[in-house]
Formats: sequence, structure tokens, C-alpha cells
Amino acid sequence: MANTWQTAPAARVEDQSRQDHPDRPAVFDDAAIRQARNSAAFWAATGDSRGHEVIRRRSFLAVLGGERAGTRVLLQEPDPDAHELAEVTELAGRSTGPVDVEDPFSSTDLSHLGMRNWQMPIMVRPPGPVPAPAMEVVRVQRTHELQTAEQIVIEGFELTRFTPYRPGEMFPTTLIEQPGVDVFLAVLDGEVAGTAVTVVHNGVGSHYWVGTSSAHRSRGVGRAVMLGSLAPMADLPVTLTASRLGRPLYESLGFIAVTSSTWWSSQ
Repeated sequence: MANTWQTAPAARVEDQSRQDHPDRPAVFDDAAIRQARNSAAFWAATGDSRGHEVIRRRSFLAVLGGERAGTRVLLQEPDPDAHELAEVTELAGRSTGPVDVEDPFSSTDLSHLGMRNWQMPIMVRPPGPVPAPAMEVVRVQRTHELQTAEQIVIEGFELTRFTPYRPGEMFPTTLIEQPGVDVFLAVLDGEVAGTAVTVVHNGVGSHYWVGTSSAHRSRGVGRAVMLGSLAPMADLPVTLTASRLGRPLYESLGFIAVTSSTWWSSQ
């Protein structure tokens, strides 16, 4: 696939957001760093729960998984130095599985790694009241509930790296024991229909792996699980990185796109 590296879209999104929302809250101004720190907290918790090595440097955090989970790198600063870039390159080169790099600042060119890249908006929801969901949303507390969430995410995000399915490989039971991490399930007509993961870190909430089972799509499940998982974070700013399909839902819930994150992947 041809390389598509570019930095201009991030600036355009932020500039347009400033024009459209001149009185926007100050929380929007540091959305990239807030998303970077929260993502690092989430992936460190994920790595710890899986028993993977977690590497922390000034400008990045890396989680070294195996052949299926792969290597995840989260840039934490917009200016990695030559030594840090060399280490990221070395980690990517020796990974036995897929490699994924998240750059919330869209400022680091990693085209030398030969991976495809794309951009997604970082969205922020200021603190505020959250309406009640139209269906039951519960916080996961048991292993079988966590495995149900795990299977919904693997199916919904087409994570073929985790097939055939091995219970607890993606979401080990100890994940929900990690500080600030919660997993939610939406229940429709007595069946689990959707899931979402939230992380609260340093006074900021964020969402990950918001998904709906294929049997229950277009029935308001995504909205319900978002509302149910937002409620405990109503007094906090909340960030997320949105897909093209998810963005309209998040906008309807009060999230505003303020900048763009660049993602790099070997798959």
C-alpha cells in the first residue's frame, strides 16, 4: 500500500475547531497530550494484565506482546529524539507479531518502518450531565462477562490476530483489577449486545474498544453503552479517538473533534 504520511490534516481539524467553537473549554487545547497519557495508562494496564513487557521512555511507551498480540507503541511527546526513534525502530524490527504505533500529535514521520498510516480525530467531551441509556448497561465484574466483552471486541473490530479464540488472551481477568480500568456491557432483550472499556487517569476519562455484536447492530446499542459508561465520568473531561463510522455517534453525545491522531500499522 502506498505511504500516505502527512501532517496537515491535524492542523486543519484543530484550526477549524477553533473557528467553530471560539469559546471552547481549555480542556480542548491539550487534547493530544491528554489522549497520549490516557492511552499509555490503558496499554500499560493491558500489558501488565497480560504479563507482557512494558517499556517506558520520555517520548513513548511500548508494550511487547507475542506473535498474536504484537507490539504496541504510544508516542507521549511530539519530539522524540534520535535515540528514542532508533529504539522504536529496533522494537518494531524485532517484533514477532503485528506492530501498531499511535501518534496523537501527528508529528513524527515513521515512514521508514514501511507501515501503512491513517488519521483519526481525537475528540473531547467536557464535563456535563449524561442522559440515562435506553437499555441496561452493567459494569463487568465476573470472568464470563469479561470473556463476552472480549468476543464482541474481537468480532466487531475484526481482530483476526486473536483467532482462533483463546479466552482471556485479549482481556485477562486481571484487566478489570487494574486502577482506573472498567469494562461495560449493554444488555438488549436479555442478551449482551455491546461493550466498551473506559480508563480514568489523572482526572481524565477515555473510551476504548466500543463495539456492538453483529446480531444487534442498528438498534441503539452503541449509544446505550456509551451513555452507561460515560455516567461514572460525567464530572470529568473525556477523550477518545474516533473511527469514521463512530464519529457521528460521538458528536451526538457532546464530543468535539479538536485534532487528529496518526496511526501506523504493519497489518
